[in-house]
Formats: sequence, C-alpha cells, structure tokens
Amino acid sequence: MIRRFEGPELVLIAVVVLLWTVLGVGTDTFLAASNIQNILATVAPVTIIGVGMTAVIVTAGIDVSVGSALAVVLVVVAKLLRDSGLSPVPAIGAGVVVGGLLGAVNGFLVTYGRVHAIIITFGTLNVFRFVALRLFDGKEVAGVPDTLAFLGGGAEGRTFGVPHSWLLAVVLAAGMWLYMRHVPTGRHLYAIGGNAAAARLVGVQVTRRLVFVYAATGVLVGLAACCVIGGGGLVAQSAGTGLELQVIAAVVIGGTSILGGRGSVLGTVFGALLVGTVTSAVTLLGWRSELTALFIGVFILLAVGADLLRERRRQRL
Repeated sequence: MIRRFEGPELVLIAVVVLLWTVLGVGTDTFLAASNIQNILATVAPVTIIGVGMTAVIVTAGIDVSVGSALAVVLVVVAKLLRDSGLSPVPAIGAGVVVGGLLGAVNGFLVTYGRVHAIIITFGTLNVFRFVALRLFDGKEVAGVPDTLAFLGGGAEGRTFGVPHSWLLAVVLAAGMWLYMRHVPTGRHLYAIGGNAAAARLVGVQVTRRLVFVYAATGVLVGLAACCVIGGGGLVAQSAGTGLELQVIAAVVIGGTSILGGRGSVLGTVFGALLVGTVTSAVTLLGWRSELTALFIGVFILLAVGADLLRERRRQRL
C-alpha cells in the first residue's frame, strides 16, 4: 500500500517541529545557523543512504552492510584523490561505481541465494569491512585534497547557507518518492514487499527489481561517501562503523514497515532529521552521550510498535 503524505509522516513532522521549538526556546545555540548547518550536513549521508534503504525495506529486505560498504568507497576514493589527483566528476564516478558494485553483490546474493537478506548482508558486512581494512593497510588516509569540498559542510559546500550535501539528499529523496509512487516499476516494490509470490504471478520481475534496489542503495552509498570525504579530515579505518544502525533507524522511525509493503521516502528524510536533532540536543544540553542511543532506541520501539498495531488493525478488517 502506498500511503499519502499523512499519518505517520505527519506525526513525525510534528515531533521534529516540536523538538526544534522546545530546543530553540530552551537553548541559545540550537537554532543558530551554524548548528542547523551542522545538523543538515551530518544527517545528509544518512538520508542519502536511507533513500535506498527505504526501497530495500519496502521489499521486505534489509541491508546491514552499508557502513562497511561506505568504508570501502571512502578508502578507494580518498586514495584516488590523493595519489592520482582526480577531478570531481571522475572521483564521484569512482565512488558510484564501487558502491554500485558492492550493492549489486548484495542484490545477487539475496535474490539467488534464497536466504533472508539480513543473513546475507550481515555476511557481506564482515567481508566488506575486511576489504576496507586491507585497502587501508593499517594506516589512516591523510593528505586528501579538498577536491570534493563542495559536497562537504564547510563554506565551500553551501549555497545560501544550505549544505550542498543536504540539497543532494532532498533531490534524491524527491526522485525516489516520485519513482516509487508514480512509476509502475517503482510501485512493484510495494507489491514485492506485500507478497513476492503473488507479485511474481501477476508478472512482476521480482528478481530484477530486488537486484536493482540493492544496487541502487550501493550507488547512494558511493554518493554519501563522497559527501563524507568533502567534509575534510582524515579517513579513518573505523569509518562507517555503526552507520547502518543510523540509516535503519531513520527509515523505521520514518514509518517504513520492517515487515515490507509500506513505506515513505519522505518519512525517512524526517526520520534522519529526528536522529540528527536528538544527537545535537544531547550534545548541546551537556547530557551523557549514551542518552542519544537510548532516545533513538525508544523512537524505534515506538515506531515499530505503532506499525504492528496498524498491521493487526488491518488484519481484523
């Protein structure tokens, strides 16, 4: 079922607006331009990957390897920029190709392996992390030029104060929303998540669609990695660790059903904003950092609980 812009999405928007209002009144710095820019730049990579993850989870799948895939793309692109002096377009192209290939690997293994996606991608999480560590060769990648600074959160990476990475995330989210809502092959994703066997019987090319969503998620991982590199600094071996949890949290909090068949990319955008808002609030209020994970965990449980209640209500009708 393709939901309109209402229900869970509107509730989430209200929660984000309420939090921003309370934090704006309760602190002197939350609504400062610099803090808002930092939040948007920080959540942009999560949102970009979340666009693809939404499509994956709508098909009743999941990809827990995106953090490790990001690490592979980061080290490849960072070394190419440093050692080969690539210009922006080839650098982004390299990131997209590497990310897309890693995503396609997941897609083929999930569709042809006949094993649940969480098992497959948990395996590739470890494989991709091993590949990344080998490429790092025990050292951080330093001395990366600022070729991709226009995708970072600094002054070079903003237009009218808005980070380019966030603008890119919004454009990608809008494109995926239009695709999943108005293009037949995009609407097929909901049918697959609702009942893959029934979708196959009515002519949906389930295998092709599944490979596509995982490969597309890999492409978005590549773009997100370029945004991370654009932010500057060293590329550490721990890069991407835990990113998959942030992305899945944004998608689930955004109202996409973990059971498949229902979801909204627009909800994912606001889910990512909520995660970024909570992280920023905990820091500004001087609370212990562990509370960030607690609050996000509570939001996830509330979102999943609400989804299960909606599912039970539908089954009774």
